[in-house]
Formats: sequence, structure tokens, C-alpha cells
Amino acid sequence: MTIPIKQLGGLLALCWLLLSGCDEQPWNSPYPAGEQAENILYSSFEERPKHLDPARSYSSNEVVFLGQIYEPPLQYHYLKRPYELIPRSAETVPEPVYLDAAGNELPADAPAGDVAYSEYRIRIRPGIRYQPHPAFAANEAGEYLYHELSPGEMEGRHALQDFPHTGSRELVASDFVYQIKRLAHPALHSPILGLMSEYIVGLADYADTLGRVWNELKQSNGNNDGLYLDLREHPLPGVEAIDRYTYRIRIKGRYPQMVYWLAMPFFAPVPWEVDYFFSQPGMKSRNLTLDWYPVGTGPYRLTVNNPNLEMVLERNPNFRGETYPAEGEPGDREAGLLQDTGKPIPFIDKAVFKLEKEQIPYWNKFLQGYYDSSGISSDSFDQAIKVGEGGEVGLTQDMQEKGIRLQTAVATSIFYMGFNMLDPVVGGDSERARKLRRAIAIAMDYEEFISIFLNGRGVPAQGPIPPGIFGHRDGEAGINPHVYDWIDGEPQRRPIEAARRLLAEAGYPGGRDAETGSPLVLYFDTTGGGPDDKARMDWLRKQFDKLDIQLVIRATDYNRFQDKMRNGTAQIFQWGWNADYPDPENFLFLLYGENSKAEKNGENAANYRNGEFDRLFERMKNMDNGPQRQALIDEMLAIARRDGPWLWGFYPKSFSLHHAWLKNNKPNLMARNTLKYKRIDTELRQRLRREWNSPMLWPLVLAGILLVAATVPAVIGYRRRMYMRGRQD
Repeated sequence: MTIPIKQLGGLLALCWLLLSGCDEQPWNSPYPAGEQAENILYSSFEERPKHLDPARSYSSNEVVFLGQIYEPPLQYHYLKRPYELIPRSAETVPEPVYLDAAGNELPADAPAGDVAYSEYRIRIRPGIRYQPHPAFAANEAGEYLYHELSPGEMEGRHALQDFPHTGSRELVASDFVYQIKRLAHPALHSPILGLMSEYIVGLADYADTLGRVWNELKQSNGNNDGLYLDLREHPLPGVEAIDRYTYRIRIKGRYPQMVYWLAMPFFAPVPWEVDYFFSQPGMKSRNLTLDWYPVGTGPYRLTVNNPNLEMVLERNPNFRGETYPAEGEPGDREAGLLQDTGKPIPFIDKAVFKLEKEQIPYWNKFLQGYYDSSGISSDSFDQAIKVGEGGEVGLTQDMQEKGIRLQTAVATSIFYMGFNMLDPVVGGDSERARKLRRAIAIAMDYEEFISIFLNGRGVPAQGPIPPGIFGHRDGEAGINPHVYDWIDGEPQRRPIEAARRLLAEAGYPGGRDAETGSPLVLYFDTTGGGPDDKARMDWLRKQFDKLDIQLVIRATDYNRFQDKMRNGTAQIFQWGWNADYPDPENFLFLLYGENSKAEKNGENAANYRNGEFDRLFERMKNMDNGPQRQALIDEMLAIARRDGPWLWGFYPKSFSLHHAWLKNNKPNLMARNTLKYKRIDTELRQRLRREWNSPMLWPLVLAGILLVAATVPAVIGYRRRMYMRGRQD
């Protein structure tokens, strides 16, 4: 097909117009063009959330969403460390009122033995409103529009968007009471019912009562569809609304850790109207449930729940508003984390979470600027992180040139190696056994382990309490003096010669029994046995080889290993613990004698028992944070470090990356409602995305030139032939 010469210029102009237009939207963008300049945070998820009902959810991938939607009474301060509870929907952090068995109020310093009950009286902020929702929609007479839907009226309704009318109402104290009652609902199977039944007065009996009522409802109805158990008709003695904005929770004895539960979605409010709305016939079969459509008062609401593709959070138009924190910890101001002090939050209008099952595509999208932050997998570690000769960690040049920031945070977790204190060789409280354990502790080079196997993502532990938890001490005051010396402002592991001396004093000079001359053989019990485990086990043997101790690895399946731990027949083992809440009790109870795994089936896997440590623990566990509690913790740690039931191991360290346009980004390993604090510089993001994803135009331009070069002679020849034909005619 020939091209007239007068149209050739138009073709080239059109090509140029198309090429110049690519600056507006990168060709490889996975998002709609209209979103480029919008105030949207982009993130991802790997596994679909199973539960979004606050009575049922107990998983980290679920609370990513629930934390932004629901508002329990309390929350963690975003910036302060150690972690500090502050009000959320409550006006203040409640202080417990102590009562005796007759219900008489006791002084705050009453002995724990005199306290029969602790009562938490919680006053919520007036004026908080729920997100718009069909469950609240009503006519002028106040009658709910969607509470008595017939089968015909349910036809064609498969999502909340199919209910055209929405409404809202004010949050009241009875909504919190209703949710706590839901923990005992027999159809919900709340994962914390057992624990809370030990503390909340009457909750165990309440669960039994609801179970009987529920069974009667099912028998009368024939199935579960359309059943509504009205919890308002069944009082719970330990939880009661006092007035419109105040309710109380009464627990047995003293349990100071109760306030930490008040920061979890389990204790967020759920209105009866929503429960009733979702309980109607036909709702569950259409996946119209609270487990799929959460309803809260928080800064965001879930507007898209498509776990096979994306989850979307958008601003709750009824959110009352908060302001960005005015204080943090040292260094926060210099890091720019206080620039937005006093400004209203949330800053971000919408958060889009895309399903990403594979690490490589996710990582590439982050580098292209299409995700605002990222973790670091083993596949991408070397591309992102460089480790210096001294073990210092930093970003590679490529990451620095993109303006990417690295953030690290020590997790509220510990991985340790334990000695079975019931074992006749490594256990016991004799000085010989202490010296043996101490020698091994010095030889076990966890600094090297962290460097080799964790890419530097860990901190050698000096005791059981991680950083960020009350009771942890930094600096020289916090080191384990039996394993480390403080030299030039840093802890330094004692030399191997010191370990060999201790081993000899323990009766094993050169790794042999001084009396029999037999080599000292110890046993490490573990699970697994794959390629990665082999490298770790080889390293572990080398640590014991430093002392000429023969280490035998006894690998079994998980069930057999658990049996050994329960029976107290393991000798040396590796274990770990993640914090349930940021309190030292949640770590020190791992060494409390009454929690012995072999004797009491508790979490004291080392079966450590020291009378003085146990007495101090019993005094410490129910105390409020303060100098007296810190002093007791210091005594306990001194005893535990001397006895050495653990090789204290390491605190894992999380690494995360974020682009320069993501502001106010600080890791908070206890809070789950942090989206509202973050801010996006959309102009910077848009500009950098265009720079990083500019298409290579020269091949297209070259093709155009070649096309012109090939076309022009043909057009000229065509015109010449036409001209000659005209002459002949």
C-alpha cells in the first residue's frame, strides 16, 4: 500500500505526539492512569486474611486491615520506646480499682493476696461515629430499612453495594460490652475465650449459658441460617455498661497485663445492629458477614475485599480525627519524624494492597516505584544490602542512588539455646554445672552466627528481655558480665581461653572428665535435617569443638521432639518466643519454676527453678512499671545470668526499605494501626516513577527513520512514474 507524500509528514507528527505523551504515564504502570497523582499508598499481601471479625481474628496478616478499621479503647504510641499505651477510643488509660471479696475498694498498694478483684472503668470519647453502613440505615420514623429482609428482598443482593441506603450512629459504651460478650458466642470460637475466662468474672459460665441457648435456637430453627442470639438479653457479671459512655470490666485478682489486651481488636466495639443485620437468612450464603465486611469507627473502612486480587482501604468519612504525635524518642526529630506534629491524621486517602505470591515480581515493582515499601527476601538481600568488614549494615550504591531508605528494628522476640536443668550433666545448680554452661556460652559465637546465617539481621542477646520492653537495659548496665566484657563502649565476648579455664574448673580439662579421662559428649536435640539445617549444625559443632567437647546432633520429627521436651529428656535444645504483649512478665515467666515444661507442662522449656528468682517473679509480675519493678527485674536477671539456664542467643532484627516519598515511616512492632500516621509525597513519587520507567525510545525512533528512508524513494518513484505517464498522455 502506498502512502501519499503529503500524509508522510502527518504520520511522523503523529509518532512524535505518541512518543512525547509517554511522559504522563509510564507504559509499564500496573495502575490506572487516573491514580498517578492521587494520595494512595500501595502495598501487598501474600496470604488472604481468613477472619476480619474482631472476635475471631488472631493473625498478623489480618490485623494489618483490622488495625485501621476498628478502635479498641487503647493503642500504642507510634514513636515512643519502650512501647507506651495511650488512649484511642477511651479518654484515658484506665487504672485498676482493687476490691476485696466483699466488693470493698482497697488502696492501690494493697497486697496482692488481699485483692479479690480488679475493676477497669473505661470512659470513651463522646462524638465518635461508625462508618456509613446499611445496618444503620433507617427511615424518618427511625425504623431500620434492612433489618427484616424477606427472601424476595434479598434477591440480587450479593455485596454491601447492593444496599443503596446507609446510615451511622454514635459509638456508645454498650457496644464494647456487646463485643466482649461475643467472645463467648458458641458459633464464633474466639481464640482467646479460654484465657479470658480465667480472668473476666463470670465469662466461663456465660459461655456455657450461651451454648445452651444457641443449641435451643438451632433445634427450633432446624439450621444455623438466620439465627440471631441477642446478647443484650443475657447479662455478663464481669462486664457492664455504667452509662452511655462508661463501662467496666471486673477481673479476678490482679492482672496488670489486662490493659495490653485493651489495645487489641478483641476488645474493639461491635454494635448490635451490625450483628443483627448480618445474621439474617441468606446473608451467610452470600458471604455477607462481619468476617468479610468489618464495621468500625477507625480512620479507614474496607471498600474492596477481593483477596484473589486486591484489598482496598479508604478514608472513613465519619472519622472524628486525631493529630500527629508531638513527641517521640531521641533521634526522631532529626530523622524528620516530628515534622507533622499537631497536624490532623490520617494523611493518606486510600491504601491499595495487591496480592503478590512471588517475591521477584514484587521486588521488581518496588524498584520501579510501584510499591512504596518492601521487606528484603534472601533473593534480594545482596542487591539491597552491603555488609562491611566489621559487620555494619548499609544500602548498596544502587539503592542509595534511588533515595531508598533502610529501616531496622529489633523484634520483640528472642531465639535462645537452652539447657535442660533436670539433666545430670548440663543441668543443676552446682558451681560445676554453672561453669560448664558458662564456658559453652562464651564459646558460642552468636555474633558470627548472625553474620553468617542471618545476614546481620539480629542482635546478640544479653538476657531474656528484648529492647523496647520495660526492664531491658542498654549499655554496660545491660550486659551479661559472665560472658561479655565492656571494652571501649561496646560489649566484647570473653576470649576462648577464659572458656577453657572455666571448663577445666568444671572438671573437664581439655574436654575430658578429670576423673575418668573420658571425652565429654553432649547432645543437641532438634527437628528437621534439610540442607540448610546441615550448615547450621556443622557450625554448631565447631563452637563446641573450640572446647574439645563432642556434640552429637539428635534430629527427630517434631512430635518426637515435643515428647522429649515434655518429658524432660532433651539435653540441649533451641527455642524461641514472640511477645504477646510488651511486658517483661511475658518473657521472665519463661524461667519461672512453676511454668516448668516437664513438671507443669508450661513454657519454661529449660525446666529452670531457682527459689529466689521465683519469689522475685511473683512480686514483679503484678507490679506497675517503675523504679521498684526495674530493681526487681535487675535482681532476677543477675540470678538468671549467673545460673545460665540459657545461652541467651539473639533478638531477631527486621529490615525494611521504603522510598523517599513515604514519610513518617517508623517500625512499630506492637502497634498495628500505623497507616494513619504515614504520608505520601505524591509529586515526588510521580516524578521518580517517570524517570525510572522511561521507555527506551531510540529503537522506535530508529524504526521510524528507517520507515521514512524506505518509504520516501518509493513515493518519489511513484510520483515520477505518474508524472511521466501524464507527459505521455
